[in-house]
Amino acid sequence: MARVPSAVVAATGLVGGYGVARWTKKRQLGGAVLAVAGAAAARQWRARAGGKAAGALAAAYVAGFAGSHPLAKKVGAWPSVLGVAGAVALASWVVADRREA
Repeated sequence: MARVPSAVVAATGLVGGYGVARWTKKRQLGGAVLAVAGAAAARQWRARAGGKAAGALAAAYVAGFAGSHPLAKKVGAWPSVLGVAGAVALASWVVADRREA
């Protein structure tokens, strides 16, 4: 069975979390999606790149989530979420997934 790259899991968590929160109007549901995907990505990061890298990528994931809020005021909600998801996915690929490719 093919592995799903951690970059995809992380980006899906950020985009999916926002989408679920927006479409259901239940922020807690979006937060649950964000948390589950973040935990799954962190598990992959640790297995593929070690604890320090996993910690740094997890911090980037949380910072991306937090940073998307003020950025959304300048560029809009979806562009903000997609931008931070792309940045986190790129970091994840460089640090953890590139080694598996």
